[in-house]
Amino acid sequence: QVQVAESGGGLVQPGGSLRLSCVTSGGFFSLATMGWYRQAPGQQRELVAHITKGGSTKYEDAVKGRFTISRDNAKRTVYLEMNDLKPEDTAVYYCNSAPVLFTWGQGTQVTVSS
Repeated sequence: QVQVAESGGGLVQPGGSLRLSCVTSGGFFSLATMGWYRQAPGQQRELVAHITKGGSTKYEDAVKGRFTISRDNAKRTVYLEMNDLKPEDTAVYYCNSAPVLFTWGQGTQVTVSS
């Protein structure tokens, strides 16, 4: 069973940047499409970006042009570079395969506020 561990969140001012990391263990990471999801208070968890095993990426419209997903198969790690952050990006961020196959991790809190 694949386990995931997210890190890199924090408190940032609007317009700021953060880089999230997700380290995985077990399973066939290099074969999986991996995604970053987020869940804001009172909202459903949503997929904001995903990257295929071959490196093709897709983004939700709200983050397109600001977020960049990448992966390092040798390190079994997927990243989310977030720039020009907005208050509406405030959420707990999670990684998982897309579609979801793995046990959810704890997530990492991102708070965008002045």
